[in-house]
Amino acid sequence: MMKSVAVIATLASASAFAPAQIGQSSTQLNAFESEVGAQAPLGFFDPLGMLDDADQERFDRLRYVEIKHGRIAMLAFLGQIATRSGHYLDGNIDYAGHAFSSYPSGLAALVGPDAIPKDGLAQIVALIFFLEFGVMDNVKWNGGWEPEFPGDLRNGLGVASWDRFSDASKARKRGIELNNGRAAMMGILGLMVHEQLGTDMPIIGQL
Repeated sequence: MMKSVAVIATLASASAFAPAQIGQSSTQLNAFESEVGAQAPLGFFDPLGMLDDADQERFDRLRYVEIKHGRIAMLAFLGQIATRSGHYLDGNIDYAGHAFSSYPSGLAALVGPDAIPKDGLAQIVALIFFLEFGVMDNVKWNGGWEPEFPGDLRNGLGVASWDRFSDASKARKRGIELNNGRAAMMGILGLMVHEQLGTDMPIIGQL
């Protein structure tokens, strides 16, 4: 089963760098070619045709999801680097005296004989739901403040510091975040596959 997962992940990685399909009409290919993230060397890249005949609302929704997944993947990858190099929160994770460092890294911390207790996992899930529906909301709020772009979760904070950048600088910074998120999604997927295959990860282990 794990070998099949590894093969599927490898194929998915390869398809991400395949050339764009020639059969798509120029109208479909050019509809969002000027959006942030459509940049060299691939340019506008939609091999699955998810934006075929899509309007701006559909694009904004997919972009919001992409940014969110990228941010989560960046945090997950950094979490792997931190814990596998021996950096944990101080103190105990529960009243029974189990230290944070007593639990394994990666998926093993969620499932398996040494996993975090169910009550602790429930608290993590509850925090995620609170952040998702109570804090990180990409809609108008906080006195009528409106997000500037999909994934803009400042909620009216830091407006002046962001506005001091030129439009070109803003686009560049957003593009950097997108590409870092895309790389992190592939990176954390690779770590998950390696963990399930039981292989060693010396690069992280030696940090």
